[in-house]
Amino acid sequence: MIQRLSRLCLCATLALTANTLPAQPLPQAAPMKAPLSPPAVEKGNIGGIALSITYSSPRVKGRAGQLFGPGGRISKDPHYPVWRAGANSATAFHTDGDLKIGTLLVPKGDYTLFVDISDANNWTLIVSKDTGEWGLSYDSTKDLGRVPMKMSVPSSTVEDLTYSIMNSGGGKGTLTLTWENHSASVPLSKP
Repeated sequence: MIQRLSRLCLCATLALTANTLPAQPLPQAAPMKAPLSPPAVEKGNIGGIALSITYSSPRVKGRAGQLFGPGGRISKDPHYPVWRAGANSATAFHTDGDLKIGTLLVPKGDYTLFVDISDANNWTLIVSKDTGEWGLSYDSTKDLGRVPMKMSVPSSTVEDLTYSIMNSGGGKGTLTLTWENHSASVPLSKP
């Protein structure tokens, strides 16, 4: 009986003590930093074919005129003049059906997009059969094909790298990559 009473007193003392101690603040988590090149997805539909481009969107951050061409920031990447056309992981492309990009027939499936920027004002889109690689991995033996891109200059500097898929109707459309002072596009069509 004395042991039970002792245990009861001990439990009551611990409970009373716990309730009278000052509350300790929980440690604060460090604020999450926004990614330097946030993930982005562009989706579109050409003639009933669902398309998606999954990429990371780098920012110009005051480097306009310093990104492309010999000596530019991108020329320091190991596979230059082939560019991952985004940041971080390689740019992923998915088509739910057979598609033509320019004159290149792209069967239904998953691919990686790269861009040959050896001429800073005349780019070539590269469609690679290799998928899931880090952005700086490139193997030309895995190319499905290459398509020249139509170049234009945006009216002002484009801060965030952006892909867009525009449906023109009649089973046709355009894929456009815009960043900094460059806009490059290729026609899309249902075969």
